[in-house]
Amino acid sequence: MSDYDTVVALWPEQQANALRRRANHQIDWENVAEEIGSLGKSDKREIRSRLAATCAHLLKLQYQPDARAVTWRGSAAEACAHIADLLEDSRSLNDYPVGPHSEPRAGAYAQGRKRAALGSGIADLLATCPWTIEQVLDADFWPGD
Repeated sequence: MSDYDTVVALWPEQQANALRRRANHQIDWENVAEEIGSLGKSDKREIRSRLAATCAHLLKLQYQPDARAVTWRGSAAEACAHIADLLEDSRSLNDYPVGPHSEPRAGAYAQGRKRAALGSGIADLLATCPWTIEQVLDADFWPGD
């Protein structure tokens, strides 16, 4: 059994040191590859989750602009800031939310639409995202402004 299976806190540090020293014989290649592969997936899930939160708040602002506008604006701006931080920390994901494929935005909008419907009681929310990804990612964008 490797340290990967028994010493979770120590294993990453050991592997990072072995990589820096280029000590190939000390590197747990299979588990290192698994961990590196999961890093991008985790960041993508986080981006989708934050996009969904932003879409939910934007929908609530569009359909119920006076209900809790200050709270929803703050939550949407916070989600946008988290996305910006993730993209800054993981530059390889910069094209993920804005790239040629719309899956992240479409999936996030669908989740956000469900959240907004549950949180507002409005059943006839738009089926497709009415905003560009640039608008969704813009912490200063508000529907109706």
